[in-house]
Amino acid sequence: MSRLIPAAGLAAVLAVALASAEEPFRPPEYTVYRVAKPPKIDGKLDEPDWQAAPTTTAFHFPWWKAGEKEQTTVKVLWDDDTLYVACVCRDAHITARHTERDGKIYEDDCFEIMVAPNPEKPEVYFNLEWNVLGGLLDNFRPDGPKKPRAPKWDAEGVQPAGTYQGTLNDDTDTDTSWTSEVAIPLKNFALAGGPLPPKPGTVWRANFNRQGGTTNPQSSQWSPGDTPAPNFHTPHRFGKLIFSDKPPPAR
Repeated sequence: MSRLIPAAGLAAVLAVALASAEEPFRPPEYTVYRVAKPPKIDGKLDEPDWQAAPTTTAFHFPWWKAGEKEQTTVKVLWDDDTLYVACVCRDAHITARHTERDGKIYEDDCFEIMVAPNPEKPEVYFNLEWNVLGGLLDNFRPDGPKKPRAPKWDAEGVQPAGTYQGTLNDDTDTDTSWTSEVAIPLKNFALAGGPLPPKPGTVWRANFNRQGGTTNPQSSQWSPGDTPAPNFHTPHRFGKLIFSDKPPPAR
């Protein structure tokens, strides 16, 4: 014999079911505004264009278990020749030791951009990773994340610069943050086959990642991954960079 559920009870059951249903993934979006004059790459972000550029939405911590969730904000600008990326990383204990090219940058507090610049090949992407000292690690994935990286690929002409509030590699005090500013020549993305420079309205898939250093080794992302263990190589979860021909909006 079937049992009727009162209307109020049915509504409660439906509410629980809807709440437990997984929200569909919606990649975050960021508008990349155009600059008429290249910013000075010094890690200070004091030019009007940087001040006016929007910041990304808050970073996610998909694999968090314990420890402080230290946030990161990112800004991006562009011109016909260069992609400019800036990050401000909250950090109570800044670690930065590696300065050699393609060294163990991932052992330090570091920031990474992954970018798929050809809309027709979203699985083909580049990643560039750096610390506040300017140590740089870069790779190219011509066949996607499940295939080996390119045997040899070094981005040319990348200009990193950083500043920090605190002391490096000293956990006896409490630091505040570190800031990094990097200029990446667009020609480095030519191997993906997309149009360079991008046209206004072009959408690149990209993600921003941060790896904590020795004391608080958190893994965080602008667009959250969906793997059980930390893994940044998930282009199907990248966010969207939308290129604009307008200058950063005045505030």
